[in-house]
Amino acid sequence: MRLDKWLWAVRLFKTRGLATQACTAGHVKIQGARVKPAHTVRPGEVIEVQFPDGWLRRVRVLGLLDRRVGARLVPQYLEDLSPPRPPAAAPSPALEPLFHRPKGSGRPTKRDRRQLRRLGLLPPED
Repeated sequence: MRLDKWLWAVRLFKTRGLATQACTAGHVKIQGARVKPAHTVRPGEVIEVQFPDGWLRRVRVLGLLDRRVGARLVPQYLEDLSPPRPPAAAPSPALEPLFHRPKGSGRPTKRDRRQLRRLGLLPPED
């Protein structure tokens, strides 16, 4: 079975195209070596996937499958060897006043919203 198809089938990637891109970009390794999307997956191989947020996911292949499976069935096909995901970073103390709004102060003003957009805490205005 192709590596990109297996990564998609066990729900490590949302689409097969994303799995293919990750393999091509070198974010997927088997036994420490970069692999192409067409690499044949074999049971017992250890696959490392580096995600954009910096999280390294390490899994052992337990079985092959023909099609994408539900989340409940995924543990039958892979063993998760990953270290626990690091906790999300807390906001810096300098940004703390922007996060805290007194209860009952109402909607943020136009100036407040602009500041939040500049910091990337609100989506850009359309």
